[in-house]
Amino acid sequence: MQSYINQSDGVFPSVCSLDCPDQCGLLLHKKDGKIIKVQGDPDHPVTKGNICNKVRNMTDRLYDPKRLKQPLKRIGAKGEGAFTPITWEEAIDTITSNWKDLIKKHGPESILPYSFYGNMGNLSAEGMDRRFFNKLGSSMLERSICNAAGSAGYGYTMGGSFGIDPEETIHTKLFIMWGINAVSTNMHQVTLAQQARKNGAKIVVIDVHKNQTGKWADWFIPILPGTDSALALGLMHILYAENLIDQPFLDAYTVGAEQLRDHVRQYDPATVSGITGVPIEDLYELARMYGTTTPSFVRIGNGLQHHDNGGMAVRTIACLPALTGQWMAKGGGATKGNSGYLAFNTDALRRPDLLQDRTTRTINMNQIGQALLESENPIRSMFVYGSNPALVAPSANKVQEGLMRDDLFTVVHDLFLTETAMYADIVLPAASSYETEDFYNSYWHNYIQIQKPVIEKYGESKSNVEVFKLLAIEMGFQEQAFKDSEEDMIRQALDFSDNPYLDGITYESLSKSQYVKAKMKPLFPGKLKTPSGKIELYSERMKQLGYEPLPTYKPIIKDSDLPFLFIPAPNHNFLNSTFSNNAKHISLEKEPKLHMNEADAKQLGIASGDMVRIWNDRGECLLKAAPGENVLPGVLVSQGLWQKTPDTKQHINVLTPDRLSDMGNGAVFFSGRVDLEKASH
Repeated sequence: MQSYINQSDGVFPSVCSLDCPDQCGLLLHKKDGKIIKVQGDPDHPVTKGNICNKVRNMTDRLYDPKRLKQPLKRIGAKGEGAFTPITWEEAIDTITSNWKDLIKKHGPESILPYSFYGNMGNLSAEGMDRRFFNKLGSSMLERSICNAAGSAGYGYTMGGSFGIDPEETIHTKLFIMWGINAVSTNMHQVTLAQQARKNGAKIVVIDVHKNQTGKWADWFIPILPGTDSALALGLMHILYAENLIDQPFLDAYTVGAEQLRDHVRQYDPATVSGITGVPIEDLYELARMYGTTTPSFVRIGNGLQHHDNGGMAVRTIACLPALTGQWMAKGGGATKGNSGYLAFNTDALRRPDLLQDRTTRTINMNQIGQALLESENPIRSMFVYGSNPALVAPSANKVQEGLMRDDLFTVVHDLFLTETAMYADIVLPAASSYETEDFYNSYWHNYIQIQKPVIEKYGESKSNVEVFKLLAIEMGFQEQAFKDSEEDMIRQALDFSDNPYLDGITYESLSKSQYVKAKMKPLFPGKLKTPSGKIELYSERMKQLGYEPLPTYKPIIKDSDLPFLFIPAPNHNFLNSTFSNNAKHISLEKEPKLHMNEADAKQLGIASGDMVRIWNDRGECLLKAAPGENVLPGVLVSQGLWQKTPDTKQHINVLTPDRLSDMGNGAVFFSGRVDLEKASH
């Protein structure tokens, strides 16, 4: 295995491991065996040396004095944070002894893995861990907290996660950034759009909050939460009514165009304006701008899919480029995600065959609070890695109550004593991505990248691959799958003839070049992976599954009579709960605020800087008010998952519902209602 560990000084290639579409190429500067500086790789074809503050300050996280150095065993009450160091031998023995006992008494389904993409490395997130839990026969986790609803919706229209090549958006003349705070979460799309803007491109942002991206736009259009599909249908109404459509494209590459034409007549501008809060004249202006500008590009964000109707919203917006034939123009079309181009052999990596035809239950990660409180066939042990459910999962008070159970044996593998780790029985120190070998595939640009170890493991930390190999040995698993090296696993994953875009991407080519681009070709002319092979404006498959076959607006669930819709959005300097415990990043972000409309604030007697209490039947928060015109009346927005501490009430996920979205069983963080008042001192 090529490694840079033995070279104590120098500059070494790397890749950002954060759950972010940009997946930057990096250069790590080492002195005396430690990383002293992280900079962008100027030679990376997409990210070109630009990196965000989160990564620029990564050394503060890597060498944070609070980073875990050795395994810990809880010696106090759950949640107290009282632990004592133990050896790895004792930790592995304690875990496997507990599991063997649970399996004997209650079966392997009493054990649940809980993970997500805290580290986007494929081996770290879905490699040896999946092999281990498949062989164990544990309960399975449905990992749908992030993009599941939107991916399902986009897939019904386009056949999978296939959009335009981001590098081509320098040719775009009209950008519609829809439900994405790209300045904070997709900064290189902003850089590409800036290049296009110099050549006359216009940038329109549609969102519930005038965040940094909204302020950067040429035109910001505020929208009421959960009404995105209505807006898209209203635009379609005008496009059809004013004959701003590309009939030859519709005839050649779509199914259902005439049915859609009839269907959208009901979404007239007056009706749509009443639903969305977007003025009628703005609907006409946007539709005409979109219908007469080529190439135009819709960047569909994560935000709008986190509603009860999120899957249908994305499915509906994904139909727009077909109406005007934008897919035929370089720089035209849409992107929700591009992971389809870089799809690898997940079966070879995860080895579902190790389940050996056993069927196990599946638990949705968004409903972990409910699941931990189930009395029938309860979860009796949870192994948490690459995630922090105590902070990131919805209905957080339920999650905390579940984690407090004395009869729940919890193991957490992380770099820090996270909010979840505070409830753990055993805590294992995790290696950072720079200490391990892994491969990465962006879900936005079209490059696969490799990470070779650059520094020694911090303290006694271990990677996910190492931990699950140790557990496999102790559980007596004999299969070769548990002896494979990181190199073996990468080779197995890249051996995937089903995906012609991967042609030529091998372990050798990655090791030599650090990043290799998929073999791209335009989607059209061509055949999509939909049942018809075309863009499905009308979907027979959706009809068979019980969905409306045509794009349709259905309001979000009104889960109470409370007056405000609450949107807990991401902020600029954290990534979910990552960095929320690091002093440098907290100082950059300063403090949590609640954005509200000036008129609402005036009516409630709230001034800028006042502490306000927001609540519903799930919990309450105390935040500092920031009144203004950045949100519509009746809408409240907070940004960031701030540390959960005993002396603050700023844990916003105590307020969020744990219902599941219309498609993909995704999270509906943004469809909750709250009330608000000035906090009493």
